[in-house]
Amino acid sequence: MKTRHLLTFAFLLLSVSSQAQNQPRAEYPRPQFERQEWQNLNGTWTFAFDFGMTGEDQGWRKGGFAGRDITVPFAPESPLSGIGYTDFIPAVWYERQLSIPAEWEGKNVFLNFGASDYETHVFIDGHRVATHYGSGSSFSCDITKAAAPGTTHTLVVYVKDDLRSGYQTGGKQSENFYSRGCMYTRTTGIWQTVWIEAASGEGLASVFAIPDIDQKQLVIHPRFYKESGANKLTVKLYDGKKLVATTTTSCSNGATVILPVRQPKLWSPESPFLYDVVYEVSRDGKVIDRVTSYAGMRKVHTEGGRFYLNNKPYYQRLVLDQGYYPDGIWTAPSDEALKNDIVLSKAAGFNGARLHQKSFEERYYYWADKLGYITWGESASWGVNVNNDIAARNFIAEWTELVERDRNHPSLVVWTPFNETWDSNGSGVYTHLVNDVYRLTHAIDPTRPVNDASGDGHVKTDIWAVHNYERDGQRLRDILTFHEGKEPFRNQADKPYLAKYDGQPYLLDEFGGLPWIKPEERANSWGYGKNIDTLEEFYQTLDGQIDALLACPNVVGFCYTQLTDVEQEKNGIYFYDRSTKFDMERIRRIFERIPSVIE
Repeated sequence: MKTRHLLTFAFLLLSVSSQAQNQPRAEYPRPQFERQEWQNLNGTWTFAFDFGMTGEDQGWRKGGFAGRDITVPFAPESPLSGIGYTDFIPAVWYERQLSIPAEWEGKNVFLNFGASDYETHVFIDGHRVATHYGSGSSFSCDITKAAAPGTTHTLVVYVKDDLRSGYQTGGKQSENFYSRGCMYTRTTGIWQTVWIEAASGEGLASVFAIPDIDQKQLVIHPRFYKESGANKLTVKLYDGKKLVATTTTSCSNGATVILPVRQPKLWSPESPFLYDVVYEVSRDGKVIDRVTSYAGMRKVHTEGGRFYLNNKPYYQRLVLDQGYYPDGIWTAPSDEALKNDIVLSKAAGFNGARLHQKSFEERYYYWADKLGYITWGESASWGVNVNNDIAARNFIAEWTELVERDRNHPSLVVWTPFNETWDSNGSGVYTHLVNDVYRLTHAIDPTRPVNDASGDGHVKTDIWAVHNYERDGQRLRDILTFHEGKEPFRNQADKPYLAKYDGQPYLLDEFGGLPWIKPEERANSWGYGKNIDTLEEFYQTLDGQIDALLACPNVVGFCYTQLTDVEQEKNGIYFYDRSTKFDMERIRRIFERIPSVIE
């Protein structure tokens, strides 16, 4: 009998292990704020289109609607979802059974969504438990009263997506039936991991961890689900297994936890050291909530027209990364694919990426932190009518969530909320919006510079970023050279409401875009300028552009377009499937002619 029980237990362990291996995107989705008691909800759900938007009238919120299988977290437009429908989708419904582990008794249950595009309504047994607006920001809801431990319920998710309304973020999702130009396949509904977790109702809700290398300390501002004077928060900082610092304080949302780091190991792309952090909330000496995290000790700031990393001038060799995948569209097919994009970029000579027109998932930032790779956090701002008050309100809400979510990542060094935006009707809504977003971003996170509008619709900015796709190296040099008494090159120079250049770090944050297109694909593909016919011509053209940047000491960073081809846009350093397009050693040597650390 004992042997039979052991065999049964072993079989169950193997079954659980096999299920985890077969589950899409099974890894923990929020590695900088991780709990042990959690359950991944990715996998097969029931799915239904709602083209007439009548599902509410038909009572679909209670579940039981006729549908088909979909693989979450992949959007229905993607091949990996099992559906692959790419026309416009106004609304969709999802359903699955939700069983809450009995061993979570006494704890609160939180339902989390990495991202769902755009207006998401969540129901349990027909009762609404959450509503969220956003194409890429994460959200969470406490469902304890609706789904207690030891019970099973019907979970239904209803998502509406009106990409062409002008009121919502869409990024590079095409507003035409076909992908065309620099606009690509759309994403509707759930496109990041869904999961539940157990935590104390008086547990830790979030932290803001600020590295202060000048004072040699890590400063932490905690926030709790519910404050209690009887509870204590203990924070421990580790270098591997070595305890570096620890402190205990009352569980107050106004608390400031200071951990001294006497000989800090600094984080940089050249040496991406991370400290482990453990947060424990306790009552009467018993731990009631435990969260594991990590932190990088590093500082970024701007001064005298330079960008500084750890108090040293640092040249940003960035690549434009749009985060599209042939099989997952906005969703990476695997965690390894996220990591691989960074590995490929570093192999090409880049030290970071401008994450373009998409809210990248937290696992991407995790790999950037681990591998040593600087990033610019950008919203999917295209699609938002920046001259409309309602759209502005929607944007501010989503951007706030993104900044709060991602501000602890050491790899993230610049916020850039908008891309190529301007006042198109003279209403003043745009300048009002950009000023508000600039101030709000600094209020939420005072530790990073803000590039208000990439491509120079600058209203209030810490970074002066311009776009220029001039291919000829000498002409590019002439355009970018500073002349005393004259404002430097800028986009949209005829817009009188824009800010004047005031000595900010000057970056060419889009250039290149050189097309290298297979003959059989040239009819339906494009890059910036005519196709380059020979590899040698490509290398020499790219080399000439780097010559131009080397000759312009006022330019303190660049962003090359782009990391991979994306659908019909064929100007990547790699093909869309991430296969090699060029002699990558030669490409790396060209980009690395400009050193990162400026002496």
